[in-house]
Amino acid sequence: MKRHSIIKFRLFVAGDAQNSAQALANLNALCRTHLDGRHEIEVVDVLREPKQALADAIFMTPTLVRLTPSPVKRIVGTLTQTQVVLQALGIESIAA
Repeated sequence: MKRHSIIKFRLFVAGDAQNSAQALANLNALCRTHLDGRHEIEVVDVLREPKQALADAIFMTPTLVRLTPSPVKRIVGTLTQTQVVLQALGIESIAA
């Protein structure tokens, strides 16, 4: 992965549920620390946009999808374990 490539995320949440808020806060902290200026985050509330969730085959929230760079990767949960999240999304190499 190129060091300066923009990483695009889509985070699926369920309204203002506590686990959704925690996932968003953790994602923002992770990006601020490891991907400052090299990321975009789109938040999709499945309660307001159920068609988007169905189109992306989202069945649990919170779910984080790394859209770019390819291949698309997903992780479900509150994203509390930063190193595990970085590794699962394949971005640990640029986050160092």
